[in-house]
Amino acid sequence: MRLRAIEPEDLDLLYQIENDQSLWQVGTTNVPYSRYTLHDYIANSSDDIYADRQVRMMVENDEGETVGIVDLVQFSPQHQRAEVGIVILNAHRRKGYAVAALLTLCDYALRVVHLHQLYAVVDKRNEAAIALFKKASFISGNTLQEWLFDGREYHDAQLMQRFL
Repeated sequence: MRLRAIEPEDLDLLYQIENDQSLWQVGTTNVPYSRYTLHDYIANSSDDIYADRQVRMMVENDEGETVGIVDLVQFSPQHQRAEVGIVILNAHRRKGYAVAALLTLCDYALRVVHLHQLYAVVDKRNEAAIALFKKASFISGNTLQEWLFDGREYHDAQLMQRFL
């Protein structure tokens, strides 16, 4: 498994992931993205977390097949922290890619970006995600009450943190 920069050839996969409404309730996105907007993002991203305040990388397996995406967003150079996002495609889940990608991202955050802390805000009902972050040495922090809204009701979120 390796992480790599987003390429123009990833547009269709990025479009699929960003517009998957089942993922909206576990993330911060709640509107569809156009191909044009995503194409523009790929074309204009500097792949520099300091310039863009975020970085996205594709997750590839040993056969070179793209199996998901990870990102660092809400980057704060002042506080040396960033929020983690991860999506592994359904067909590739439960194969160890998520934990491997998350551990690789943590190593990148420490050794390249020199961050002190990574965090994730996870719906408390998402037991698989909480288990994933715990496998990657994230600890459970505070419960954020009624933090996430799915269009019908509010849900509590778990703050997961890893100090690097």
